[in-house]
Amino acid sequence: MEQEKIGKFIVLLRKEKGMTQQELANKLGITDRAVSKWENGRGMPDYSLIKPLCQELNITVNELLSGERIKKEEQEEKFEYNVLNTIDYSNKKIKHIKNIFRTILIIIILVILVFLTLFGIDIYRMRNNKPVFFSTWGLNYSVAVNLDDVKLESAIKEYLIKRESLNKHYDNERTFVELKTYLITENKDKFYVYTLIYTASYYKENEVVKKDSASVIPYKFELISKDGNFDVTNYIIPRDGSYYKNDMKKIFPINVLWSINRATTDGTYEKLALEIEEDKDLYFNN
Repeated sequence: MEQEKIGKFIVLLRKEKGMTQQELANKLGITDRAVSKWENGRGMPDYSLIKPLCQELNITVNELLSGERIKKEEQEEKFEYNVLNTIDYSNKKIKHIKNIFRTILIIIILVILVFLTLFGIDIYRMRNNKPVFFSTWGLNYSVAVNLDDVKLESAIKEYLIKRESLNKHYDNERTFVELKTYLITENKDKFYVYTLIYTASYYKENEVVKKDSASVIPYKFELISKDGNFDVTNYIIPRDGSYYKNDMKKIFPINVLWSINRATTDGTYEKLALEIEEDKDLYFNN
C-alpha cells in the first residue's frame, strides 16, 4: 500500500473541497494531527474512518486505496490490486504488533531473571552472614558481628588517639576518634582497612568544654595480627589541593571511592559527628 501516494491524493481532494485539515478532522471527529499524519504518508486512516473519509471527499474506497481517480474500465483490476495490498498491509501491521509484544515479553522475562538473580545473591549472602548487596527484601536480617573487624577498628582508634595525644596543646585535652569502615581485605598476615576517620580534640577551660581541632579524612590502614590483636604498621591518606582527586583514585577501590564521595549526603558525616559528641560529653561529664 503506497501511503505517500494516498496521502498526496487526500491533500489534493481536501484542497479541491476548500477544507483545512482542521475542518476535515472536525467532520470525521478526529484531530488535525491525524489528518496531517495521513497526508504526510506516515499512516493510514483507521478502517472505521475509511468510509466516512471517502464520503467527505466524494470518492470510492477503491480510489482512496489506489491514491488516484479510477476509470470505470479499471475498477475491477484496481479493486483486486487494492484488496491484495490491503491484506499485505494488514499482515505487516499484525507482524509489527507481534514483534512489539515479543520485545516487551523478552524485556519482562529479563527483568524477572535479573530480579530473581539479585534475590538469590542476597539470600545466599544472608545465609552466610555477609552484608547484602541490594536489599533485605523485607526480611528481618542483620549481619553477624565479626570480632576481628571490631578489633581492627579498635586498634585504629587507639593508634590515632595515641598519635594525636603527642600533639595536644592543653594539659586536659582529649582526642576522640570515630570511623566508618568501607572495606577490609587480607593478604597473608596483613590486613588493609579502608575507612573515613572523624577526629576531634576538646579541652576544658573554666568548666567549659571547647573544641581545639577537628578533621574528616579518608584513610587506608595496614595492620598486622599479633597474638589475636592488631597493630597499625602503616597508613596512607590523600594529599590536599590538586593532588587530592588523583590520590583518592590511587588509594581506594572504585566502590569505596563512590561510598566516600556520598558521605556528605548519606548521613555518614552527621552520624560520626554525633558519636564524637556523645563520647566527648561522656568523658568530660564524668
